[in-house]
This record gives sequence, structure tokens and C-alpha cells, in this order.
Amino acid sequence: MEQIRAEPPIRAAERSTSARAAVARPTSGSAPLQPPEARVPEQAARGEHVHSEPPPPGSNMPQRHSVRSQILDALRGALLTGELAPGEVYSAPALAARFGVSPTPVREAMQQLASEGAVETIPNRGFRVARHSPRDLAELAEVRAMLETPAVLRLARTVPAERWEELRPAAEATLEAAARGDQAAYAEADRRFHRAVLELTGNRQLVTFAEEVHLRAQRCAVRVAPAPRVTDLLAEASDHLALLDALAARDLAAVEQLMGCHYGSV
Repeated sequence: MEQIRAEPPIRAAERSTSARAAVARPTSGSAPLQPPEARVPEQAARGEHVHSEPPPPGSNMPQRHSVRSQILDALRGALLTGELAPGEVYSAPALAARFGVSPTPVREAMQQLASEGAVETIPNRGFRVARHSPRDLAELAEVRAMLETPAVLRLARTVPAERWEELRPAAEATLEAAARGDQAAYAEADRRFHRAVLELTGNRQLVTFAEEVHLRAQRCAVRVAPAPRVTDLLAEASDHLALLDALAARDLAAVEQLMGCHYGSV
């Protein structure tokens, strides 16, 4: 008999200083804790379509769709850290209560996650977090390698060294997150780095599809692989810097070797 969790521990929304901070978990008997610059307007918190009444000129008031995006980011973070447990069923109203919003934007965010294969819809109950197997993880790593390795090798032949140097801050961001042992921050920085590399191809479809597969692989790894140690994260982050060096030097053999090893760690 499946159990519906009424109050999942969405700590990812509290930890993030990015969009997820805007939907931080409420404390008992109080409104959701939010930084002033990211506070959700009252009508948006009730799930009303605030975009039906345009804000005054110059206003930066969040629209309802931005609330949905913030919740989607928070839920993705909770999936990546395992705080939404595989096989468990979560209802939109229960999650909405945690975020201090109506069920509508939460349900919309969960439907987006269902389209990504992260959850499945259970009629009249909610959404079940997908289970994954080691085979799933291996297949996703293989798909990533097939998508990204040929594209990066083509870039290695044409992109000048100074363009690769521009990506060094993104690579260093993964190293900083790894040093802190912050798995969620590392996952985000890792995706940003790979996206920045692939954006040099100019192929928007490749960038979008590769990032979706990357995100699926990260979620899968949380469920089927041991939690990475700081030393594991540091080694993987160091690959990013080594890859930039090889790309700048147009060392195709080193690029291919680094890419092959990297996908084994997802």
C-alpha cells in the first residue's frame, strides 16, 4: 500500500540562494520565509492569474508563471538530493502547503516533471517519484556520450583558445561547489558548464536535449549510485579544467579520453 507523504522535507528550497529561495519552506504557524527581493505577491500565493491584470509600468512584480518556475526549480533540487523519495506518492495540495501557494502552480510543475520522466501521475492521488536502476544510469551515460563527445570534438578543431578561456569561471564554479561538498550546488554548476560548452555549437536543439538527458542522469545517479564523496566531486570537477586545457591546445586525443571518463561519473 503506497503512502502519501503529507510533509516532504523540501530543504533544497531553503538552501538555494537562487530561484528556489523564492519558495522557501514555511515554518509552523507563519508565512513562508522569503527574501524581500524574491517575495511572492499575495494573489500569486493564492494561485490567482496575476498576469490577467498587468502590473504598473516599471513594476517587477512576479507573475504566476514565475511562481511555477520557482517551485519547479525547488522540486528539481529536492529530486536531485533525494528529499523526494523514489516510489513515494506526493499530493499537490500537501506540497502546496509547504510552499505557501495554491495547488495549481505545484500541479503544473509536477506535470512538467512527469513529462521529463522524473515522476508519474497517479489519478486522484498525486505524483509518484520514479524509480531507476543501474541499467538506466548506464544507458543515460551512454546517450550523453553519444550526444556530447562528437560535438565537443568538432568544437576542438575550430574554436580558438581564448573562447575556451572564457569558460574557465564556469569550470571553477564546479570546483568550488565540490570543495564545499554541496551536491546540489555541484549538480547545478556541472549542468551550467556542459551547457556553456555545447552552446558554442550554435545548435539550440542539441543544447536543450543534452541538458535534459544530463538532468535525468543526475536524478538517476541519486537513486542508484552511492552518495559521492568530496574527493569524487573534486576529481570530476578537475576534469572540467583539464578538458578546457585540452580543448585550448586542440589535443583531440586528450579531449576524447577526458570525455569518455567523465560520463562514467555522470
